[in-house]
Parts: sequence; structure tokens; C-alpha cells
Amino acid sequence: MKIIITGVAGFIGSNLAMRLLQENHEVIGIDNFLSGVKKNVEDLCQNSHFTFYEKNVLDSVMPDFDGKIDWIMHLACPASPVHYLKHPIETLRVNAEGTFKLLELAKLKEAKFFYTSTSEVYGDPDIHPQPESYWGHVNPNGPRSVYDESKRYAESLILAYHKEFNVPIRIIRIFNTYGPRMALNDGRAITNFLLQALTGNPIMIYGDGKQTRSFQYIDDLLDGILRLMNVEYYKPINIGNPEEYSLLQVAHMVKDITGSSSIIQHLPCMEDDPRQRRPDITLANKILNWTPQVPLKTGLAKMVEWMTPILEDKETSLKSSL
Repeated sequence: MKIIITGVAGFIGSNLAMRLLQENHEVIGIDNFLSGVKKNVEDLCQNSHFTFYEKNVLDSVMPDFDGKIDWIMHLACPASPVHYLKHPIETLRVNAEGTFKLLELAKLKEAKFFYTSTSEVYGDPDIHPQPESYWGHVNPNGPRSVYDESKRYAESLILAYHKEFNVPIRIIRIFNTYGPRMALNDGRAITNFLLQALTGNPIMIYGDGKQTRSFQYIDDLLDGILRLMNVEYYKPINIGNPEEYSLLQVAHMVKDITGSSSIIQHLPCMEDDPRQRRPDITLANKILNWTPQVPLKTGLAKMVEWMTPILEDKETSLKSSL
């Protein structure tokens, strides 16, 4: 198949592109490096079936894609609070105008449209775990609204295109995901904790650490995405690992796995930070026959294996420059 992926320099986008290339599909990647990593694209460019355009999906002049396009997969969007709070307007626009432009392209090319939404559409939930039928508890004027409200709008727009123009669509709501190719400075809990532990710095937790999250390894997410591509289901579907841990538990788990002597310190709680988050994956299990396979301890060990040589290379480069 011929597949366009926006946000291809990002963590999930680059991993998805690599998986599709391994399955002999042709991938056209688009990214403007607002939050993506150039090394991710350099790795992909080693494959002759990959073509890259350094473009913003908001640009009035997008590349003219010749021939048939099978899928447009819209992953472009800052996904970490560090990035979407720094780029609020860009975040809002890529999910609103960007989604509109790509839906128009999908309609023109008669392509299927795949959108990566987020568990953030549930906000600070009153229902636990969160099923797809839950409408959410979101602060529309809070700092996180630039991300969660624009994702909610995009879902509505995509469903409208399906109803009015019969564009085939897929929507997943991704819960916290981690794995190789993450930017080490992206500000999310797993990378923060591992980076701090491996460098001997204090492990910093926002708030009391009792807030809970569910973390899934990238391979499980990719499996869910590929399964959904092969099923005609047009409503949003949760993809996440229902194992639930407090952030304090995760911090101690990271200390144990890395053997770090880092102390744990607490910072003031972030505004509108959800107290709990766990997916109800009943629908994914039923529709996709999907359940996550990688426990958190196993995934963290894989992350340590990936991160250690990167940090060693950085330390060597720093010493050589002194």
C-alpha cells in the first residue's frame, strides 16, 4: 500500500513508519520538526520505499501526491505537555485546520483516513476505567485544553466527513505510550524518570505521586493500529494497557530496574493533572482481538537497554569537547 504519515519524525510516527516499511509498504512521511526528532527520519531514509517532505500540514501548498493513496495517517501534533504548552496555537491548528486539509486530501484521493486521538479527551475522569462511551470531564479553558479540546474537535470533524462524504475512517484514543525513539527531553514520566535515574539526578514527581497512569509499550500500540487498519470500525477505540500504577510506584520501579541511588523529590502538582487514568479495552478486545503483551517492568528494561548507549555517547562527546 501507499501510505502518508504526518508527524513521521515523532516517536509513534517513526515507529509506525518503520513497521510499515518492514511489511513492504511505501511510506510518504511529512513533518516540520516542531517536536519531532531528525534522527528518526534519517533512520527511515535508509529505506528506498520511504519519501520524506519537511512540511507543515497547515501549508497552503502541500506536495502533489501522484497516483493512488491508500491511507492518510494523521499523527502530527505535539503530544507532551512540554511541547503543546510551548506551542499552543500550533497544537490547536494542526488538529483543526490540519485535520480538515488532510480529510480533503483523503476525499480527493479516495483514501482511508486514520487519526491518532488521545486519552486526554477524557480529561480528569469521573468514571474509572474509561470506556469509549464516556463523554469526559475536560476543562475547556485550562492550559491542557489546547491539546485535549482540539483532539475532541478533530474526532467530531472526522466523523462528520465519514457521515457526509463516506470517507473511510479509523480513530484510536492512545493511552500513555513509551518505547525507543522517544525524545529524551519530551517531559513525559517514563523518559523523565529513566533519564534522571540513569544520570544519578533526583527523580522528580509532580504532586504527591499518588495519581495513577497506565503505560503501554510501543509494540503493543503498533499491533493495535495495524489490527484496526484491517477492520471496518468507524468509531473511536481505546488502545492502552489497563495495568494501573501510581507515579510513585513507577518511580520506585525505575530505581529498582536501573539500580539507581537517585532520591525521589516532589514538585508542585501541574494544573488540571488527572488523578487517575486507565483504559477500558473491552471494545479493542472484542473488535480487534487485541490485548497488550508487554508488562511495564519488561518495557522499562527494554527502555534502559535503548537509552544507555545513547547517554554514554553523549557523555563521551561532552568529555571530548572539554
